[in-house]
Amino acid sequence: MTFIKGRIRSLYYVLVGVWHLVCKEPPILVHTSVTLFFFFLGFYFEISRTEWMIQVLACGIVLTVESLNTAIEKICDFIHPDYHKKIGTIKDISAGAVGFAVGAATIALAILYYPYFF
Repeated sequence: MTFIKGRIRSLYYVLVGVWHLVCKEPPILVHTSVTLFFFFLGFYFEISRTEWMIQVLACGIVLTVESLNTAIEKICDFIHPDYHKKIGTIKDISAGAVGFAVGAATIALAILYYPYFF
């Protein structure tokens, strides 16, 4: 029974983390809204299973990288609350990773939905 209680406790912490991200972090809220919009488009255009997999992965990667970026920024703020050039560089690199993920997802979703619009 201890194993099951541990898994339930882990799931609780996952849900608390997701709730915190969605409710208190504006960038996550934006990415979540965009994800919901693309899910609506997927249902509207009745995309294939393969297209759903691509869409879910693209949106999931963006949300994951943005979540990691948020965690890195929180750690940096905790370690060094005042401005520091190296902390700024770390935050910029972390934000750049989000840029890569968003860019790749944008290209993938543009390729996916192009035939439905044109």
